[in-house]
Amino acid sequence: MAEELRAAGARALVSSGDITTLGGAQSIVDAAVDAFGEVHVLVNNAGVLRDRLFISLSEDDWDEVIRVHLKGHFCLANVLGRRWRDAYKAGAPVAHPRIINTSSGAGLQGSVGQSNYAAAKAGIAGLTLVQAAEMARYAITVNCLAPAARTRMTEGAMPEMVKKPDSGFDLWDPMNVAMVVVWLGSPLSESVTGRCFETKGGELSLADGWRTGRIVDKGARWELFELGAVVAQLIENAEPAQKVYGS
Repeated sequence: MAEELRAAGARALVSSGDITTLGGAQSIVDAAVDAFGEVHVLVNNAGVLRDRLFISLSEDDWDEVIRVHLKGHFCLANVLGRRWRDAYKAGAPVAHPRIINTSSGAGLQGSVGQSNYAAAKAGIAGLTLVQAAEMARYAITVNCLAPAARTRMTEGAMPEMVKKPDSGFDLWDPMNVAMVVVWLGSPLSESVTGRCFETKGGELSLADGWRTGRIVDKGARWELFELGAVVAQLIENAEPAQKVYGS
């Protein structure tokens, strides 16, 4: 990728720092600052898969996916967030600081055989909300994407589905998602923060996350025998949940 960028006339840097430690994240940021002078946009997109049905997961399967996806998102954003905060407080704010996290439809809706991945991606969506709320005071925007595109991971998991067509619009072309990433990283998105966008091909939507639904308030403690009818009423009046992928 770096060679392709350089061939196109861009400047690129490869760093092998470990994103799952604060020290590794700091080394990546330091290398970028040394090479380019400043970092304005962070796109958190590293990930791995260890797909198995939940009761077949090993502890290592769980830890590795949570570590790379969720802790990796924490480490780089924490290092850069502190850098941007300090610059803001010093009266020399970095121009248009942006964090773009990568969630997934699996994190928003669940996915059979991917409980570790779904948990990590759901955590990233929740992390995005809190980051956006806390960092707004420093003019930092934080959003996340739940993208669908042709990558090494999706080619390995569903090769026929994501295969490039012989002609016509390439629904799974990563460039479809890249345009949304570029927009979120630009000054054009200045008023947008704390949002999760789903994107695939020419589709773009805003994920409607957890919200407090209809409330039934008794004004006193519920008795055990009362709860069945109340829960049935709440479910009947709620928006139907989307099905878990693969169910």
